[in-house]
Amino acid sequence: MDNNFAGDSNPRPKWRKVAYGGMQIGYDDNYTDESFLEEMVMNANVVRRDLLKVMKDSVSISQYLCIVALVVLVWVHTLESSLDENSLLLLDLSLLASGFLILLLTEEKMLSLSLLLRYLLNISFFTTGLYILAPIYQTLTRSISSDSIWAVTVSLLLLHLFLHDYSGSTIKAPGALKHPNLTSCISLNASVVASVFVASRLPSRLHVFAVMLFSLQVFLFAPLVTYCIKKFSFGLHLLFSFALMGLTLYSVYALHKLFFLVFLFLVLLVNVVCPYWLIKMQEYKFEINGPWDEAKLCFDITD
Repeated sequence: MDNNFAGDSNPRPKWRKVAYGGMQIGYDDNYTDESFLEEMVMNANVVRRDLLKVMKDSVSISQYLCIVALVVLVWVHTLESSLDENSLLLLDLSLLASGFLILLLTEEKMLSLSLLLRYLLNISFFTTGLYILAPIYQTLTRSISSDSIWAVTVSLLLLHLFLHDYSGSTIKAPGALKHPNLTSCISLNASVVASVFVASRLPSRLHVFAVMLFSLQVFLFAPLVTYCIKKFSFGLHLLFSFALMGLTLYSVYALHKLFFLVFLFLVLLVNVVCPYWLIKMQEYKFEINGPWDEAKLCFDITD
């Protein structure tokens, strides 16, 4: 009995905070001492955002919404025979020339002659293949009703807008380190399929070729051009975006007043209301960090 009493009177070993030491004798597996909460930190990684900066960043979203809206307007006028194939081809050439000019002006290093020739050769292959495939696109959905075509086209455009990378480009920009991600590629494919569906409802091969060339130029190269403008000068990016918004609002108003009100509400929602909501929600963000958190790497594992 004396031995048992002496054994019970032995003090417990001091508890130590170890990661891989097994259960310590005399302590439960989930035991913590009084110093456990001393290392607790609240809101250590919460970023306090400025309303004006968030509104400026949201301009890229409304800018691309305007680009897609202009593409849809061109589709509508083409389907209504307000734009003939010659006007569309002239528009395609103008967009191609202006895009090339912007890329040359915003590039920090002068492009070599061999690189320009390679670009021109790729564009010639691209346009030739598109012209050859135009009759296939024209008859691709002949057996499908128009209601189904418009429903699928709208769904694909919404998917395109939802998955689009508004901070980058759909193709790798000159000097960029990262390639477009998977969601950006899915978004691009959705826009291409929507363009094919619209082109399949046009009356002639030249119409199909002109509309497909216009759509692919915009969906492929417009994000690249806007990315280069933003990288070159943020003030020029804002000026270009506001000019594009004005052109789009005017064009939508000329088409239908109700569409104008809906699009204006959407632009205000993206540029004013959503940034304000984001700033207000930051007041309710509460983050707790402490010794219970998982370890985080302080370097890039790909280096």
